[in-house]
Amino acid sequence: MPADVHPKQARITQQEIEQLEHEIDRMNAELSPLRSFVLPGGSRLNTELHACRTICRRAERLAVSLSHEQEIPAEAVQYLNRLSDAFFVWSRWANHRMGVPEILWEPNESASGREKA
Repeated sequence: MPADVHPKQARITQQEIEQLEHEIDRMNAELSPLRSFVLPGGSRLNTELHACRTICRRAERLAVSLSHEQEIPAEAVQYLNRLSDAFFVWSRWANHRMGVPEILWEPNESASGREKA
């Protein structure tokens, strides 16, 4: 533990990581298995959760870079990794609960080739 951290300062532990993994599993149980990449969209909440996931992934990459320069708790990086996965599952779950279909990535369909509705 770094010298400047107060002994009673809150910190991420393995218990928080396991709790988040349990939450991911619980939400995922309601969802159909993925057969394609899922794109943000369908609802505002879904899109905002995808943005949260992107920001969380960025924080994880920064934490990993920082860990090469100074000591940081491994649990912090692991938690950021699981949290970004949770944001993804929550985005899928939100659309599922609202009855909004997922937007699947169609690799052979370009945006310019789509028909106008």
